[in-house]
Amino acid sequence: MDKIKNCVFCDLKLNKGKVIFETENFFVGIGIGLSAPGHVMLIPKKHFANVEEIDEEILCQVIKAVKKVGESIKKNLGAPGYNIMENNDPAAGQIV
Repeated sequence: MDKIKNCVFCDLKLNKGKVIFETENFFVGIGIGLSAPGHVMLIPKKHFANVEEIDEEILCQVIKAVKKVGESIKKNLGAPGYNIMENNDPAAGQIV
């Protein structure tokens, strides 16, 4: 993973204690802008400006990981459900 100066996601990755799941292409971390109990973020290791730039093979891996993490949240935290969100471009609320 190439570190970009002032990238909050790179900083999260460097703090190994907050990474709960990882593959060759992305990691899942906790601790950024917690909006709800169990809030996690799935973050690609390569930097992309928006979802259209992500390779389709990696996107397939991402949705499989979302399923795995969602099942874990329900089982381990007792959550009855969860949200999957993507803020894609500033007009949709993307701030990073």
